[in-house]
Amino acid sequence: MPNKLVDSVNVQVANFTVMYEKLHHYHWFVKGHHFFELHKKFEELYDEVTLHLDEIAERLLIKGEKPVSTLKECLETATIKEADGTEQSEQEMVQAVVNDFSQIVGEIKETISQAEDEGDPVTADMLTGINESLGKHVWMLKAFLG
Repeated sequence: MPNKLVDSVNVQVANFTVMYEKLHHYHWFVKGHHFFELHKKFEELYDEVTLHLDEIAERLLIKGEKPVSTLKECLETATIKEADGTEQSEQEMVQAVVNDFSQIVGEIKETISQAEDEGDPVTADMLTGINESLGKHVWMLKAFLG
């Protein structure tokens, strides 16, 4: 796996690590009329993000590469930011997830192209499936926001 592709895939390892923590934060601190619905949804999302994280990191290991694996590395590598605690309303939390997932979707599309250009259809296919799922979440969360 060429270094540029490894770097791009590692950005997503880092992003999913940060996203897991952010979703967990929102799960714990969400308040409002939609508490029960969002508390459950944030848990579903961090469970899914964990599966994506593991799949992506293991793909790097299968290819003989090293995924980023410390919180310090992930915070330095990720293109999304961790929750800062200022997201108080349920709408702010959902909008932050929409923003982050949308950013990740765009980045993964570029990484899929890199994988295809490098002759790595397995990585491209894995990322395509992840992107499809995130895209659906973006659509549903935008509908929630109205």
